[in-house]
Amino acid sequence: MALNPDEIERYARHLVLPEIGGPGQGRLKAARVLVVGAGGLGAPLIQYLAATGIGTIGIVDDDTVSLSNLQRQIIHGTPDVGRPKVESAADAVARLNPHVAVVAHPIRIDAASAEALAADYDVVADGSDNFATRYAVSDACYRARRPLVTAALGRFDGTLTTIRAHETGPDGRPNPTYRCLFPNPPPPGTVPPCAEAGVLGALAGVMGSLMAMEVIRAVTDFGEPLVGRLLMVDARAMRFETLGYAFDEANPLSGSGSSREG
Repeated sequence: MALNPDEIERYARHLVLPEIGGPGQGRLKAARVLVVGAGGLGAPLIQYLAATGIGTIGIVDDDTVSLSNLQRQIIHGTPDVGRPKVESAADAVARLNPHVAVVAHPIRIDAASAEALAADYDVVADGSDNFATRYAVSDACYRARRPLVTAALGRFDGTLTTIRAHETGPDGRPNPTYRCLFPNPPPPGTVPPCAEAGVLGALAGVMGSLMAMEVIRAVTDFGEPLVGRLLMVDARAMRFETLGYAFDEANPLSGSGSSREG
C-alpha cells in the first residue's frame, strides 16, 4: 500500500530499516489489528500501534475510565474519568496519528463475539485481565486462523507469548495453542484481581510495548516471534527469561480431547 508524503516523513525511521522498509510499512498501513482491552496492557499497545502506522485498530472494552486506572493506563487522562475507554482511546489515537482508523467495540467479549471479531482482523492482541476472556479469545483465534499476541500482568511480573496454532512449525508439527501452555483456567479465587493484589504501573508499559513489538513482527515478519516461547519478566530482579513449550497432543482445543475443528 502506497504511502503519502506525510507518511513517508512520519515513518522515516522505519523506512530506513531493511527489515521493514517501504514494503513493511505498507503492510502495517494495510493491517487490521484487534486489541482486546484498553487498560494497563492495551494503553501502551494501542499507542505504539498507532504511532507505527497500523491502518485500522479495533478496540474492545466495555469499561469506563476511573481515577485508579490512570496510574498505568496512560492512553487516558484525568479529563477522561467516567468516559468509555474505547472513546478515550480513540481520541488519543486521533491526536497521535490521523492516518489510523479506530473501530470501537464497547462490548464484553464472549465466545461468540470473539470468533466474529477475530475473523474481521488480521492479528489479535489480547491484554484482557480475566481468564474467561483469554480462553475465549485464544480459542476464537484458532478457529478463525488468526495470530494471537497475548500477555498477562502480575504484581511485579508479566508474561507474553505469540500463538499461531492454526499453522505448523518448521518440523511439520502443529504449533502449540494457548491451551497447550495453560490447559484450563485456575480455580476461581486463586488469582486475586489487580484491584486486590495491586500492580506496578510501569510494568504495564513494558509489557504493552513488548506486545506491540510482537504485533509489528506478525505483520512485517521480521525476526523470530515468540511462538512456542513464553517470555517471563520479573520486575523485582529486572530479569527476562524465556520458557519453551510445544504442542500438547492432549490439549482440549486442537488435540485428542477435541473435535479438531478449524
